[in-house]
Amino acid sequence: MSLAVLIPTFRRPEGVARALRSVLIQSRLPDEIIVVDNDPAASARQTVSAIAADAPVPVVHVHEPRPGVANARNAGFAATGAELIAQLDDDEEAAPDWLSALLAARGALGAQIVFGPVTAAAHDDGAVRRAFMRRLYSRGGAEVDVLLDDTWGCGNSLIDRGALDLPDPPFHPATNETGGEDDQLFTALRRQGCRFGWAAQAHVTEHVEGRRARWRYLLARSFAYGQGASQNCVHEGRTDWAGAGFWMAVGAGQLAVYGLALPVALLAGAERGAACLDRAVQGAGKLVWAESLGPRFYGASAPA
Repeated sequence: MSLAVLIPTFRRPEGVARALRSVLIQSRLPDEIIVVDNDPAASARQTVSAIAADAPVPVVHVHEPRPGVANARNAGFAATGAELIAQLDDDEEAAPDWLSALLAARGALGAQIVFGPVTAAAHDDGAVRRAFMRRLYSRGGAEVDVLLDDTWGCGNSLIDRGALDLPDPPFHPATNETGGEDDQLFTALRRQGCRFGWAAQAHVTEHVEGRRARWRYLLARSFAYGQGASQNCVHEGRTDWAGAGFWMAVGAGQLAVYGLALPVALLAGAERGAACLDRAVQGAGKLVWAESLGPRFYGASAPA
């Protein structure tokens, strides 16, 4: 089966170069690599072209000038006919056996979508902020390949497009600025009976740099994660009010319990303080989940 790697990028020349080079040294090379440049100015073109010149597999630069995370991913899916699509974000760096591990887990588990672990590389002097970043951007799981009840995000994933009835386009444009495009897609696929798997050895490192390491961004990201549980109760314009009410009640409990416990948790250490803060902020997100009140991380609204 044909295999493509999709790397969407938005104004991260060093990051996309690092991600692309990590794919080009895989023990199992893909059949092609699609880099979707989501900057209207096509700022990644020169970087991608320079690396593509000596690449052992085709590296295709796709320019999607309409900013937005869903637009970028949709352009990548449209640009390849590969049956299997592995996704790596432009702030991630794959271990040499990444693709081999994703493929092995897919075969062993019979899963149509497979996720792998992510380790955040947090470069910051503050102990609590480093702990918060690791908590927010890392993804852990079982030490062996297993089927999953829950799903993760698109970064470090493998989608068997040939085995799924994907919508057209796969990712909803309404999520262009807020994110959550992967949550919406995977929720819909779960209703189809899609099986999700965990590839324990498919490691990637996520480099947390620049604005993504600032407190304002970190707290907004945590808040948005909290919103996701409640927002997933909206399906095709219809709201599951019982489900939304449940998650709002959970959020109220989180905010009250962890908000009150925060001062003590911070005294107990950076890891406990970061965990308590994250849970309190996510609780607030479950309560205040209207899409119009959600942070904007991508597309035209992405902060400089």
